[in-house]
Amino acid sequence: MPLKAQITDDMKSAMKAGDKERLRVVRLALAAIKQVEIDQRIEMDDVAVLTVLDKMVKQRRDSVEQFQAGNRKDLADIELAEIAILDTYLPGQLGDTELDELIAAAFTATGASSIRDMGKVMAEIKTRAAGRADMGAVGAKVKARFG
Repeated sequence: MPLKAQITDDMKSAMKAGDKERLRVVRLALAAIKQVEIDQRIEMDDVAVLTVLDKMVKQRRDSVEQFQAGNRKDLADIELAEIAILDTYLPGQLGDTELDELIAAAFTATGASSIRDMGKVMAEIKTRAAGRADMGAVGAKVKARFG
């Protein structure tokens, strides 16, 4: 089942169960997905939906940091609850060894030899690791590998 359809089904289930918190977060996710579809005039596949959900999680993590810095535990707890719900749709994160293997495969696939090829390597990794790796950390590993 496509991820977008699964999220829609979860919205219906949350409505029937009366789970207001889950319903609110699932509706936010569907609204974000629909907004991208309308803006770009496309029908999103699972990889694109994962990108949107990953972005939502990152935004909430940033908010948690800000709320904790401002001593607003109540608001940080709300964001953490939303992250927990959104995480159910994201695939598991890649481990260090899996990530290293993926980076090695991307170097081989692109034939990268210098730092100028970093964009090609990152594009290759992004398609293979959609939603399963922090691309900032991946970028640092790739850069280190160039020497």
